[in-house]
Amino acid sequence: MNTTYAVLSEGLEKRFGDVHALRGLDLAVAPGTVCGVLGPNGAGKTTAVRVLTTLTRPDGGSATVAGHDIAKEAAAVRAAIGVAGQYASVDSELTGRENLRLFAKLLRLRGTAGRARADELLERFELGQAADRAARTYSGGMRRRLDLASSLLVPPRVLFLDEPTTGLDPRSRGQIWTAVRELADEGTTVLLTTQYLEEADRLADNIVLIDHGRAAHSGTPAALKSRIGAYAEVVVAEDATETVLVAAAGVLDQLTGTEPVIDRARRAVGAVASDGTLTLPRIVRELDAAGVPVIDASLRPPTLDEVFLRLTGDSVTPRTENERSAA
Repeated sequence: MNTTYAVLSEGLEKRFGDVHALRGLDLAVAPGTVCGVLGPNGAGKTTAVRVLTTLTRPDGGSATVAGHDIAKEAAAVRAAIGVAGQYASVDSELTGRENLRLFAKLLRLRGTAGRARADELLERFELGQAADRAARTYSGGMRRRLDLASSLLVPPRVLFLDEPTTGLDPRSRGQIWTAVRELADEGTTVLLTTQYLEEADRLADNIVLIDHGRAAHSGTPAALKSRIGAYAEVVVAEDATETVLVAAAGVLDQLTGTEPVIDRARRAVGAVASDGTLTLPRIVRELDAAGVPVIDASLRPPTLDEVFLRLTGDSVTPRTENERSAA
């Protein structure tokens, strides 16, 4: 029995017809940490969650969750985990309180204990005042918080969150973030799939970038950022022509040795500066020499968005729409 990692997978494989969703996925998640799993649409994130939570049987490889083999000890895995999927699974016709009490009964948490736990979670997730309203009257953020509360009725050793904040407004997203961080601080291991890179940056102790069903890169957010160097960006005058943008891109191309990205809406050009000797004054001098009218220039650490694009390739981009059901 594995006791070193809360989640450990080795060579997980899964096919859906012609779709090879997982191609030897390796994961190792330490207890009491938040692991952010990132990847473009179709990379295999949701399939990985379904396999690790015993909802889908793998075609190959092995995995343990909370020390239990997902194939041989599926019941023990289910007893040790909580799961909140991409969509809230609450009953719209029941009130928030009735939803939680129903789930408590299904989890064999009956009587006074079940009612008390439901009431505790309603308050914790700021749903107390709406507890006796039908869930159909809840906002998207309230439904997601109710869904998350239902997965915590019996405190799980490992909590799987599959894109928990998709479609939520910033305030609701922040409330979910606070709840996830508190759970980790209390010792729950959280495996979080997301396409909001700021979310992973804020919450994750460790990040795994999945591409084409494999773990392509992993590390702390800071370590991943350090791998690609600083990010140079210049903003040209609002009335600058396309020729000016192309000229700015040419300067950054020569200085950084990487292909620049042109953001025409912002009139900005950026590129990863892998050479640690590049300085901001040099960038400004070269742009001036090329006759590029610059209104702002910066040389800063990269964002996780820029890390994602650099490490997974610019042919795929993180998006907010739901991942294909097959992968």
